Amino acid sequence: MPCAVITGITGQDGSYMAEFLLEKGYKVVGVVRRTSTENNGRIAHLQDDLVLEPGDLHDQFSLIDILQRHRPDEVYNLAAQSFVAASWRQPVLTGEVTALGVTRMLEAIRAVDPAIKFYQASSSEMFGMVQEWPQRESTPFYPRSPYGVAKLYGHWITINYRESYRMFACSGICFNHESPRRGLEFVTRKLSYLAARVHHGAVQSAPFGDLTTTRDWGYAPDYVRGMWMMMQRDEPRDYVLATGETHSGLEFADLAFGHLGRNASDHITTSEDFLRPAEVVHLIGDPSAIREDLGWEPSVTFEELVRIMVDADLDLVADELAHAELAAGRRSG
Repeated sequence: MPCAVITGITGQDGSYMAEFLLEKGYKVVGVVRRTSTENNGRIAHLQDDLVLEPGDLHDQFSLIDILQRHRPDEVYNLAAQSFVAASWRQPVLTGEVTALGVTRMLEAIRAVDPAIKFYQASSSEMFGMVQEWPQRESTPFYPRSPYGVAKLYGHWITINYRESYRMFACSGICFNHESPRRGLEFVTRKLSYLAARVHHGAVQSAPFGDLTTTRDWGYAPDYVRGMWMMMQRDEPRDYVLATGETHSGLEFADLAFGHLGRNASDHITTSEDFLRPAEVVHLIGDPSAIREDLGWEPSVTFEELVRIMVDADLDLVADELAHAELAAGRRSG
């Protein structure tokens, strides 16, 4: 039975990766941070099949201990401070986790067993003020946020360890990928959740930042499949994971509300509170290399992705309102 360690297993990508690897017959070890409250909602349905180990990308010794005890074949580093807006408010924390955390894991692997394969979750935000369209593996980087800068450090340190120590270390330069498990702070999920709440009569509108910027949006389960495919190569290589299409936040909003027979413009306001000091305006990836080398293709279209997210949030909001009504009834009784 192959064994894989996943950092960030309680997040969107980590939970989908855990599902995928379990279906492939892996023993899956998830690294989880000790917190005062559990954050295992995305993996609750999998917990009986997982091995969860306390560890932290701040603490190299905890990583070494996990690797020594489980001797994995593969490590997927999917943990990070991954919200761009938060990186402006917490740039040092973002650097500690999203940048230096990669080095700590690579050093742990080097200390325990350099033959362990390593995957680093790189980001299209590294391209920032893009230098060419579409963006491919050879496109120069120009990050425009503390998050993008931290991800670029993680990307280059992965390359450095690959070339310096002959380790199997590769990065997937992932463009935006979404799902019903996306955090509510991210614009796509905020839009699908708002559409569902408006439809159920819970709210009428919500504020957003700049929805005219465009992104290459894909479906998260497709991207974790691509990550795994990268790790099955004989030799490590970095790949862009993207759909090759670009859409604006306004397009996402129109599709989300249109799916429910509504107009997005009736329910969206603009607030300067959500504008960033520097914005990435236009991202579109070129997945030609991974398509030609590994046969990877996205399975879900942009329109299908929006419908998947809105339908899931319709069910979620209905449950939330039902629980709130039940709780109100108990208090009044």
